[in-house]
Amino acid sequence: MKSMTGAISTSNQKSKKKKKKKCKAGLPSITKKVEEPLDDTLDALSLDANSSRHQLGPTKTKPETSKLCAGFVKQCAHSALQLDPKCLNPENELRRIFGYKVVKSFEKSNPDSSSRQVRGGRRGAHHSRKTILVSPSEHWPRWDGSLSMEFLETKDGYHHFRYVHSSYYDQAQRAFEAAKAIQDLNGIASILLYHPYHLDSLITMADYFKFVGEHQMSADAIAKSLYALECAWHPTFTPLQANCQLKINHETNKPMFTTFFTHMKNLDRRGCHRSALEVCKLLLSLDLDDPMGGMFCVDYFALRAEMYAWLEWFSEDCKSDRSLWLFPSFSYSLAICRLYLEREEPSKDDDTSVRKSSSADLMKQALMLHPSVLQKLVAKVPLKDQAWTNILKHAFFQSEKTGSPSLDHLINIYVERSYIIWRLPDLQKLLRNSALQVIETLEHSSSDAKDWACVRKEAFSSENNE
Repeated sequence: MKSMTGAISTSNQKSKKKKKKKCKAGLPSITKKVEEPLDDTLDALSLDANSSRHQLGPTKTKPETSKLCAGFVKQCAHSALQLDPKCLNPENELRRIFGYKVVKSFEKSNPDSSSRQVRGGRRGAHHSRKTILVSPSEHWPRWDGSLSMEFLETKDGYHHFRYVHSSYYDQAQRAFEAAKAIQDLNGIASILLYHPYHLDSLITMADYFKFVGEHQMSADAIAKSLYALECAWHPTFTPLQANCQLKINHETNKPMFTTFFTHMKNLDRRGCHRSALEVCKLLLSLDLDDPMGGMFCVDYFALRAEMYAWLEWFSEDCKSDRSLWLFPSFSYSLAICRLYLEREEPSKDDDTSVRKSSSADLMKQALMLHPSVLQKLVAKVPLKDQAWTNILKHAFFQSEKTGSPSLDHLINIYVERSYIIWRLPDLQKLLRNSALQVIETLEHSSSDAKDWACVRKEAFSSENNE
């Protein structure tokens, strides 16, 4: 049997070769600072402009920016984060995209050769457990039961759980900590020969394989972690219903968050954006404090998966003291959602459609609220048309900094994660036309820039960012 140590040396050789009205309700001091004309604009910021007058609308990040969205997930209804089990498994999505025969043919021509290097443990065919997060390979060792889950309490409608280590697992954990202390990668690899489902060792090897360019082996290690995590689920643990909590402050729960976050990024790399969205929703639902910053990428996955209506619903469903629309990612993403939803419902003229702000209005408001995003997008996409050069000459779009380090960080996260979306001609047209409308508006009323700066400062004040 080939050990993980052998796999390390082999891969080393290979690598060498190769704003809504909600603003007004949630930010009461804005009305004192903003001029009267902006009040009407604030009233229209909600996707549902009528209802907003009466109620609030329904990468790991730095700690201070992660806290900004902490309250939103807590206010989301269970239904917004409920999962579709069929969409959790990327194999189902690949079959929908390419067809069953194509995927099956690819699997036959590319056997799971990496699994023999990563697995450790015994040989021999056996029946693996049926799981929803991942399809276990027939080469994987039998689940050893070294990890389990215990129920803690039911609080505020949520069932709280935590993972529990067996004495067998604790033995592997001590060996891992010893190898980690002296940076012995081969020692960590050897742990998996006897403890094939030790999470920290699998995560470490996944990071190593990714570093040397062995992305498939990295994904396989994460898949085994997913399998172990699911096999350990408590009989009453129902994550699909978004009513369970596995708080990260329990030490034994931490590997789960790392595994899910890495798995989500792997799905994105494979183009399985619908599955990535479901995993992101799972991350959000399992700890309402959002320790992994899932709120800063859920909009991206929703757009890539073409779940436009869901993203609008989600943003309206998350009630908090501030509107999700105020964040750079959601302000621009909701404008994109509206653009595609307008095309899907061109003939509808009911009250619901009429009350929705148009994509042009939402994009204009996003640019007024976060103008520094435009310059970063133009540079990152990149957008080389002369029209963009002329637009960026306007003083309103020349500043790269907002004056708030946390907001600047959020903008950088958004641009780095979502710039590829802006390579679509339709979105570039919407962005360009909206930017020209902003310039035209400012030429008629220069005070608007100060008004929006006031809103931005109030929404991302130092008190909110502490």
